[in-house]
Order: sequence, then structure tokens, then C-alpha cells
Amino acid sequence: MELYIEAFFDYLRVEKGLSDNTIYSYAEDLKKYVEYLKKNKINEPNKINRKSISDFLFILRKNISPISISRVLSTIKSFHRFLLREKISSADPSHLIDTPKVDKKIPNFLSFEEVSSLLKAPNLKNKQGIRDRAILELMYATGLRVSELVTLKYGDLNIDVGFLKCKGKGSKERIVPLGKTAERFLTKYTSESRPKLLKNHECLNLFVAQGGKKLSRQSVWKIIKAAVKKAGIRKKVSPHTLRHSFATHLLEGGADLRSVQAMLGHASITTTQIYTHVNQLRLKKIHKQYHPRA
Repeated sequence: MELYIEAFFDYLRVEKGLSDNTIYSYAEDLKKYVEYLKKNKINEPNKINRKSISDFLFILRKNISPISISRVLSTIKSFHRFLLREKISSADPSHLIDTPKVDKKIPNFLSFEEVSSLLKAPNLKNKQGIRDRAILELMYATGLRVSELVTLKYGDLNIDVGFLKCKGKGSKERIVPLGKTAERFLTKYTSESRPKLLKNHECLNLFVAQGGKKLSRQSVWKIIKAAVKKAGIRKKVSPHTLRHSFATHLLEGGADLRSVQAMLGHASITTTQIYTHVNQLRLKKIHKQYHPRA
């Protein structure tokens, strides 16, 4: 089974263009699945049936949430579709297993005032603070995922035109507008801060740490955590919170759903529609708070 899994990962990496992080998630799910199959003396794909998969998922339900169950089943379905496609299996035993219905979680986002406080938190008197302000401004202006931010190349940025080129999930490229404020702080970072951080070293990445090293995802988390603390925000804030805030504020301002989908890089508009629910909940809250008969 391990050989088939390795072939599956090669397929995901080469033909599907999935990132290492996504493939790692698949690997974790399949590891549990294969361990269960081996425990039940199932060592060949053609010996797996619908009951094998259902029993495995039933065991998982004792320890993980419906959302996680849905993700694991999606991985299993992808794996079995691959086995059928490659003629390793004669049938797909996962075909008739329904994905459990999961209530969509309403994304956590910040108010305009909270975003403003967060963006102003970095100290612009030092090179790291200028970089951190540019990062926060860019994330809020574009809705970039943290994985997309840390892999941005210097050449992906075109401040003169006001756009950047971003490579998202599945290596799909998209062009995202920057906005005047993000442009201003990115100009300050690239002209003042980045050369000092590089210290005569070379790095293709846009955002760098001291000595010209590539900035890591963990570093961005720390930057946001420090800004949240300094801004006095008590909500739980992650890099994705800025992405949620970007989308929510665009829709509140009257942006159409298709445009927001394009800027976020969502493959399906269904994913983007969750933000319309956020907007509706906010309107209900305002109505309840201010209408005399609410």
C-alpha cells in the first residue's frame, strides 16, 4: 500500500500541483487509514470495500469532529479515484459513501477600528517595524494567505502599476490590486528596510528576516501576535483573520461576490459565499441594536 500512496503523492505534486503542506495533510490522513487496513489484514486495494471505509470512519468519529471526518473522507475518495484511474483497483469502494454534512463555521473577522489599531501597532522607527507594517497592510489589502505571503518573490510586486502576482493553491496564479496605503508602506519597506535586512545578501523573496533569510510562516504568526497584543485586541486573531476581514469589509462596502472570489483565489464561489452570511449576521446585529422594535 505504501508504494501506491507514494505514487498518489507524486500525482498530487506533479499533475495536480498541490503544495507540500496540502500533501502533508493527505499523508497524515492516509497513514491512519492504512494502519487501520493493515490491522484488519487488508493489504491490497481490491480487498477494500465500502464496509472497510465506513468502519474506519465510525472509529474516527469517537475522537475527531465532523469537519475532520469530512476531510479524511475527501482524502480517501481522492486516493481511490487515483487507484481506479491508474487501473490499480477494479472499482472505487468510496464512491457511494456520502460526505457528512457539516455546518459552515462563520469566519472570525475584525472591525474597521480593530484593523486600524492592528495596522498601526508596528514601530516604524526600526527596519523590522517597517517590514511588519508592510506585511500587515499587504495582508489586509489583498487577502493573501500566509503561505502565499511568505512565498512572494520580489519580482511579483509591481508597485508602479499597483498590482502583485500571487501563486495560490494548486499553483494557480492570480493578480491582486494593492491599494494606495499598501503601496505606500511597501515602497517604504523595499526602499528603506529590505536593503538593511538583506545586509548585502541576496534573496528572491519579497519579505526577509535579518541577514537576508526567507521569512517563515511562524515569523508572520509572531508578528501578528505582537501587533494584536500591542493594539489591545482581545479576539483570537490569526493570519487568516486578516483574510476574513478583507473579504467581509469588501462585501460590506458593496463589492460583488465574483470579484471577491477572484481576489481571494477561491476555485468555487460556494467558498466565497460564507462571507455573505457574515454580512447578514452583522446586519441583523445592527438591526437588533438600533431598531426600536427589534
